[in-house]
Amino acid sequence: MEQIASPLTAGTTAPSFSTTVQNGTERSLSDYAGKKLALYFYPRDMTPGCTAQACNLTENYDALAEAGISILGVSPDPAAKHQKFIDKYGIRFDLACDEDHSLHQAFGVWGLKKFMGKEYEGTHRTTFLIDEKGIIQSVILKPKTKDHAAEVLAGFGL
Repeated sequence: MEQIASPLTAGTTAPSFSTTVQNGTERSLSDYAGKKLALYFYPRDMTPGCTAQACNLTENYDALAEAGISILGVSPDPAAKHQKFIDKYGIRFDLACDEDHSLHQAFGVWGLKKFMGKEYEGTHRTTFLIDEKGIIQSVILKPKTKDHAAEVLAGFGL
């Protein structure tokens, strides 16, 4: 699979956003003002890689929270699927429902992918580490799903 490069890089201001999470409430970038945010985009709930990534972040949730890092996962899945995923695996953070791909497109992570000779549109697994002022500190392309929490901490210099 090919990884597209988001036009957003370290030092740029994160796009402002407002999105619905699994329980129907809204989250926006301004909700995280004054906090560090790991905004991670992943393809689909209940798949092996996405489950490993969410579980790794959940297992390390306390350490991330102690470091002042909030987590928001984003996929094109609907709220009901997110809630089922959260309930099944005990996910401890919100998952945004980006069914129209608008948040993916704002961050430049929706695009053409290739897998086993087939091309299709989809999510390029990417994490944006956003500081307390809304500035992107680091972009993690192709995160390691089973060790993502360590990448997030390192990306914030912690």
